[in-house]
Amino acid sequence: MDKVILVTGATGYIASRLIPRLLESGYRVRCLVRDPLRLKGRGWFRHVDIFQGDATLPATLAPALEGVHTAYYLIHNMSSGRGYLARELACAHNFAVAAEEAGIEHIIYLGGLADPEQHLAPHMRSRIETGEMLRQGKVPVTEFRAGVIMGSGSISFEMIRFMTELFPIIPGPLWMKNKSQPIAIQNVIDYLLSALKTPHARGGIFEIGGPDVATYADMLLCYARVRGLKRLMLLFPGIPVWLMAFGVGLMTPVPRPIAQALIAGLSNDSTVQHNQALRVFKDIRLISMDEATEYALQRTKPTLVERIWEDGRPGPKALKHEGFFINYRRMDLNIAPENAFRVLRRVINKPRWRVEINEQNQRIVVREMDLHSGDQWIEWKADQSGVLTCISQTVFFSPRGLPGFLYWLILYPFHIVYMKKLEKSIRES
Repeated sequence: MDKVILVTGATGYIASRLIPRLLESGYRVRCLVRDPLRLKGRGWFRHVDIFQGDATLPATLAPALEGVHTAYYLIHNMSSGRGYLARELACAHNFAVAAEEAGIEHIIYLGGLADPEQHLAPHMRSRIETGEMLRQGKVPVTEFRAGVIMGSGSISFEMIRFMTELFPIIPGPLWMKNKSQPIAIQNVIDYLLSALKTPHARGGIFEIGGPDVATYADMLLCYARVRGLKRLMLLFPGIPVWLMAFGVGLMTPVPRPIAQALIAGLSNDSTVQHNQALRVFKDIRLISMDEATEYALQRTKPTLVERIWEDGRPGPKALKHEGFFINYRRMDLNIAPENAFRVLRRVINKPRWRVEINEQNQRIVVREMDLHSGDQWIEWKADQSGVLTCISQTVFFSPRGLPGFLYWLILYPFHIVYMKKLEKSIRES
């Protein structure tokens, strides 16, 4: 297809799932991003056009919008802390004006599912008002409003995953009894793609949700059931939002500022009140909460994870991401890749490891077998740049319950020691 599709917020979760589907459908994809290096580790990095820009700086938008047919607006500013509502509206205004000046035909926006007539927390209010600001321009806007998105890597799902894995008895506030209508990430992307081919949907606002209405507590217990964990909920009155956000920021991949905004937004029901989406987009098969959870768990594999840590920046990295504890380290050596791999093959010969070697891609992956506290892989890759060979080691550990978290805390320092010993062995080879 000749249509150029612009995806803003390209480093975000929704974009990471949308862009491959757009490419599979034959569209030319252009990404707008503040820091292009953050896309370097994505599998689709070489198949898209990347423009550096920032919606808070209107002058940077025009080059990215030139020649674009449709733009996906997936920008949010929750991580920027206080005053993010004003920044959200300023970004939406700047983008609407720039899109109109560029003559693009269509904007597709993903917002939040909430009743605008209710008293809403700032996060949910910002999602509603962002859509209103985009519609003030002359470019037709298709707005989808979604609640909890079920998928590996989704902020909401990762909160559910890590909290349920960690606590045998899960503490929570009383508003965990509020209702939501979670939607599978596959269905969110189905709607976003269908909007490209549904001209009569332009200008519409569509509330989207899955087939199940559940409380927030039900979603945690659903995860536990599918995962095979025994869990109980214990709800307390009066737990302050800041305390919940502190705990979530400490124990899950969700940064505290984002956790605080999201948790405050859970104080209202979030269910579909108007079903136009089902009538307009008739070909979409909705996925149940159980099925979405099962699919998300199936994606907890190193080969399927978005490699957000591979950005070319030096230094070790430790993060929680898509169900994994990840530890990444690299070393630059004046040695041929085949010599480095010869040492690696010798030192990883352990009975409990299943070894996969890909000589062409200069990659070795081992999986530790019979580990009851979780699943662990270690991956080594060799990349040559001039006379130097970069050897990277990435440890992926998916914890199973509280023992998995304790296992990782105990094991983590040993990975650092192991990497130093490995580097010494390679240098002396």
